[in-house]
Amino acid sequence: MHKLIHHYARLLNLLLAVSVALLVVPVTLQMIARYTPLVPAWIWTEEMARFLFIWMVMLGAMIGVREASHFEVDVLPDFPPRIDAALRIVSMIFVLIFALVFVWYGYRFLLFGWNQSSELAELPMGFIFVAWPLTGLTWLVFGIQRLLHDIHIVRFGPSAEDLVREERDLGKGSLI
Repeated sequence: MHKLIHHYARLLNLLLAVSVALLVVPVTLQMIARYTPLVPAWIWTEEMARFLFIWMVMLGAMIGVREASHFEVDVLPDFPPRIDAALRIVSMIFVLIFALVFVWYGYRFLLFGWNQSSELAELPMGFIFVAWPLTGLTWLVFGIQRLLHDIHIVRFGPSAEDLVREERDLGKGSLI
């Protein structure tokens, strides 16, 4: 199961890179069209940029939960590993509750927009609306994996690998 989740996270990283790279195209076309007559003023570029931006944000949020860099704020002093893991468990419970909200209302949002199409590009809006429940489901998968890991640390203490990872990541900052 860990390998499958790992490959899913790698796919999300790839999709994030692709969405950022693709976002450059319509935004650049908009800028050139605005100030020069070289490119016609295509209206679809604004819509495409908006859709890519939505997916870019959602993919980044999914990866942020996986990397523990999205919902984490360090305001407390350093605690021993077991206490630190217990605090992460409390935090992750709130993240998982928020993920369930995204799944529930995201699904309703998807049903609302399933048969709609975008005004300019006439793309099915289901491709956009599916981002919300998919983000919630992904948060659940990544969050439960992190939660189980932290429960293991609280019960049995950190493994040698956990201590090495913690020292390696110290002072590294956010990945996103």
